[in-house]
Amino acid sequence: MNIGNVEILQIAEAVAREKGITKDLVLGAMENAIATAGRKKYGHEHNIRAEISHKNGDIKLFRVLQVVENPEDLFTEISLSDAIERSPESKIGDEIFDPLPPIDLGRVAAQSAKQVIVQKVKEAEREKQYEDFKDRVGEILGGTVKRVEFGNIVVDLGRTEAIIRRDQQIKTEIFKINDRIRAYVQEVSNQTKGPQIALSRTDNMFLAKLLELEVPEVYEGQIEIRAVARDPGSKAKIAVFSSDSSIDAVGSCIGVRGNRIKAVTNELGGEKIDVVPWNKDLAQYIVSAMTPAEISKVVIHEDRKAVEIVVPTDQFSIAVGRRGQNVRLASALTGWHIEVMTDEQESKRRVDEFNSVTEVFVHNLEVEEMVAQLLVSEGYSSIEQIAMTEASVLANIEGFDEALALELKTRAENYVEVRNAELLAKLEVQGVEQELLDILGLPLEQLVTLAENGIKTLEDLAELSVREFREILPELEASNKDIEDVIEIAKSKSE
Repeated sequence: MNIGNVEILQIAEAVAREKGITKDLVLGAMENAIATAGRKKYGHEHNIRAEISHKNGDIKLFRVLQVVENPEDLFTEISLSDAIERSPESKIGDEIFDPLPPIDLGRVAAQSAKQVIVQKVKEAEREKQYEDFKDRVGEILGGTVKRVEFGNIVVDLGRTEAIIRRDQQIKTEIFKINDRIRAYVQEVSNQTKGPQIALSRTDNMFLAKLLELEVPEVYEGQIEIRAVARDPGSKAKIAVFSSDSSIDAVGSCIGVRGNRIKAVTNELGGEKIDVVPWNKDLAQYIVSAMTPAEISKVVIHEDRKAVEIVVPTDQFSIAVGRRGQNVRLASALTGWHIEVMTDEQESKRRVDEFNSVTEVFVHNLEVEEMVAQLLVSEGYSSIEQIAMTEASVLANIEGFDEALALELKTRAENYVEVRNAELLAKLEVQGVEQELLDILGLPLEQLVTLAENGIKTLEDLAELSVREFREILPELEASNKDIEDVIEIAKSKSE
C-alpha cells in the first residue's frame, strides 16, 4: 500500500475504467480506506478524515472537530472560543480540521484499507448497474444463459445478471448454458446484493414488444396494439388498430406471406398468433376475437358483462377450441365473459324458456294456455312485468280486449302483493336486518335465497367473496364490479 501519489491516481483511473464507474467514486473509496487506517492508529474515538488531491494525488489526514457552545466530547467537539483562536471566522456548527502526520500503512492496515476500497467500489458498481437498468422496465433484453437454479434461469447480461423465474418461462422451452435468450423486463429493484432484474417470456407485453420490433408501423405508432391474450408457447390473440384508414393493421402485422408474425412465432417457441382488428363496436370485436370460428349470432348482456355466442353445430368445437382455449383467449382479449352455444342449443333453450314461463302464467294467473303463450310471445317473462304494465298496453296485444287486459293486470297485482307478503314474512322469520336489505336492493326472492344461505347481516355479506356471492345467486344480472362494490360497502359499515 506504500505507493506514490501519481500511482494512486493511475490506480483510481484503471479501477474506474474497469468497473464502469467514475474516478471520483474510486478516490472517495480510497479516502474512506485511509481514514479507517487513521482511526486504527490515532484511536477510534476521533473523527478522522482523509483527502486525496484529484490533481496530484497528495494525501492529507485530519482530525475533525465540531464547533459547539459547550463541548461534551473533547475528541470530536471544540468550544466556540477555542475555535475562534484558531480561525477567527468560526461559528457554531462549523468544522475545525486538525492536520495529522501522514501514516505509513502497515500490512494489517493496508489489508483493511484494501477491503474498504473493494467494498466501496462494489457498492458504487452496484449503484451504477441499478441506474443503468432501472429505466429499462418494459424493454426486451438479450443475454446468455449462465446457469439454471431450481428451475430459474440466470441470464448473463454482460455487466450484471437477471433472472427468469420458473413461472415466467414458456413450459415447452428448454434452454441450456450459453444459449442466447431474449426476455421482457418486468421489474428492476435495488437490493443490498445488487440490482435484481426480473425477466419474463410469458408476459403479454413480451409479445407486444416483439411485434413492435418486427412491424415498423407499430414502432412508429401508426398501428396501436389494443389488447393481448396469451397461452404462452401454445396460442395467442392480439388486437390491433389504426386510425389511418389507408393502413391495413392486421395485414401489416402479419406481413407478406406471414413473414413478420412468423418471426414472432419462432421467438416464442412456435406460439400460434391470431392477429385480429380491434373495433369499438363490441359485437363486431367479439366476432373478430372468436376467429377462426364462424359466428351466427351475438347476444350482449351489459349488466353482467357477458356475451352469448351462437354458432352452427359444426363450428362449436372450433369456437371453443382445444380445452376451451379459443373462447378463453377471446374472453381475455375483449374483457367480456363469452359463452358459446350451438343453434340447436339456443333453439332448445328458447323453447324451454317459453314453456316454463307459459306454465308459470297458467298456474299463477289462472289463464288459458293460449293467453299465456300470447303474453310470452309479446316478451313478458314474469308476473311482475305484467303487474307493472298499463292495462291499455296489454289491451293492444292481438286477441286481447280491455276487459281481459284489466283482469290480467289485477290478477298479476294480487299475485305480486301476496307473494311479496309471504317473502317479507320469510325474511322476518330468518331475522334479516333491514340495513342489509337497503344496501342490496335485490328482488325479495333473491334476498330470501341469500338468507337461506346464511347471509342475514352486513357482517355476513362482508365475509363473502364475489365468487361465493355468484354461487348463491347464479342468475343475478350484475357485474362482478357491482357485487364487489356492495361487499366493500358492507365491510366499511360493519367495521
